[in-house]
Amino acid sequence: MTTPSNAQRDPRDLPDVGSLVVGVLGGTGEQGRGLAYRLAVAGQKVVIGSRSADRAASAAAELGAGVRGTDNATCAAESDVVIVAVPWDGHKELLVSLSAQLAGKIVVDCVNPMGFDKRGAYALPVEEGSAAQQAAAVLPESRVTAAFHHVSAVLLLDPNVESLDTDIMVLGDERAATDIVQALASRIPGMRGVYAGRLRNAGQVEALTANLISVNRRYKAHAGLRVTDV
Repeated sequence: MTTPSNAQRDPRDLPDVGSLVVGVLGGTGEQGRGLAYRLAVAGQKVVIGSRSADRAASAAAELGAGVRGTDNATCAAESDVVIVAVPWDGHKELLVSLSAQLAGKIVVDCVNPMGFDKRGAYALPVEEGSAAQQAAAVLPESRVTAAFHHVSAVLLLDPNVESLDTDIMVLGDERAATDIVQALASRIPGMRGVYAGRLRNAGQVEALTANLISVNRRYKAHAGLRVTDV
């Protein structure tokens, strides 16, 4: 039976990403190490980057699962998909310095611009609207997406946690790129990548992390998100 050319594709049909190399900038921090570990255990080829290649290599050896460590520039150059998990303070400067290595690559920004005071966590204003939009502004030749904002680093790094029951909201302006990021997230047991809009909507997704931090502090939990009826 021939499928009509104008038939809509099922949004749940995602590409095979098993052969892609995933790089993690800021891969020696908790969030970066956690994402690297989970993706590697799921069968993905993973490279973590750091300002210090030796530090990255040491962190990779601790993670195991075939993870490799190198400097940030090499990590970006050798990867097909690059996750940005660096501190907000150094976000723009690092991406500007790696614009050549990141050209043509899918960049997944998971940075949450956040401040903390005695009243708790709060979202910081970003001139471009969000960390992801800032990334897109300084990386015009990259395919920038936003994802992995709300997953607990504690759970990611705990080998006794076999399934991470959470949805990953994926944002971006290019369908092919968001499909790949959704597929990567969905390789991790219990996790599901869900398309959540264009990059201009990344600000409220990043800011929601402050609310989850409040939930976690009140209930001593590692709360994530589930999107219903999808």
